[in-house]
Amino acid sequence: MKIDTEHLHYWMCAIRESNNPMRTLDAFWSGQLKSKEWLINCLDEHVYYGSSIDIHGGWVGVLASMIFQSNIPVKYIRSIDIDPLCEHVATMMNKIEEQDGRFKAITGDMCNIPIHGDIVINTSCEHITQEQYNKWLTNVPKDSLIVLQSNNYKISEHIRTSDSLEEFKTQCNINVSWAGELELPLYKRWMIIGRKNI
Repeated sequence: MKIDTEHLHYWMCAIRESNNPMRTLDAFWSGQLKSKEWLINCLDEHVYYGSSIDIHGGWVGVLASMIFQSNIPVKYIRSIDIDPLCEHVATMMNKIEEQDGRFKAITGDMCNIPIHGDIVINTSCEHITQEQYNKWLTNVPKDSLIVLQSNNYKISEHIRTSDSLEEFKTQCNINVSWAGELELPLYKRWMIIGRKNI
């Protein structure tokens, strides 16, 4: 994956224009970027030309921007986050694609937003309760590909971590076609790809 200078320019604009630049910079910690790069590399073989993606817990839009700059043949991405401060930053982060109608940042609760993507990504599984996750999963269309990430990093804002990949699979309750873990300096990142149990 290659990050081009025009996209990098808009990343810097997004940080400068953020209401909380230091919080926005948290999205660029090495573990955050490596987790996203890992997701993109693993997702590549599952995506067909013209796919649309919903990213739930999209934060400031870094994952969307990285996907657009990858080899994944994505047609459209919606990045959804409950924090209203993220929408402007994510829009600026993906300004090129927003201008050509391929990106939309949305403020909303992932549990209540209608899902439109052929691919549904939720990298914020540690930030929602099991009850919220179950409600969210109910809304995912049965034919959507689901990509989920969590970790074993125990901090106050992580309310549903898992101690192993197997525990994460049990929490997620989907038909898993791929699963793996990524060793990072402070924690392990879990990822599973699959579909809803029919």
